[in-house]
Amino acid sequence: MRRRRAKLRTATPDSKFNDAMAGKFINSLMQDGQKYTAEKIFYTALQKIEEKTKKQGIEVFRTAMENIKPTMEVKARRIGGATYQVPSPVRPSRKMALAIRWIISAAREKKGLPMADKLAEEFMLASEEKGNAFKKKEDTHKMAQANKVFAHFKW
Repeated sequence: MRRRRAKLRTATPDSKFNDAMAGKFINSLMQDGQKYTAEKIFYTALQKIEEKTKKQGIEVFRTAMENIKPTMEVKARRIGGATYQVPSPVRPSRKMALAIRWIISAAREKKGLPMADKLAEEFMLASEEKGNAFKKKEDTHKMAQANKVFAHFKW
């Protein structure tokens, strides 16, 4: 057991838009410590969004993130030899982490395009409430809805 609660660290905002959510997204996108490459991919994706939609890329990104953040999720609880999927609300920090994870994994699953194009496409679809990342959120909500009868196991 811990002696005291771990201190929460604040995410450093990105250099171009001074947005903490964008900074966190870039850090999650980064592989093998190559932050410059991750930044280049992210900013190129936002540029491509601006070219295609004639909207601000960062605004499309923020809308996409808001649309993908889940409000409910299921957690496995073991009670009397049986495992139940118990629905529970999602903490704000976890909402953002899940949304970032789902968008990045949905973009990485697509084949045949550069990462910036895949990311731009996923942002645009998510802002319109479509795409694989949004489908993942909907599936999570449906699962929580279906297991509502086990909500009394939450503690």
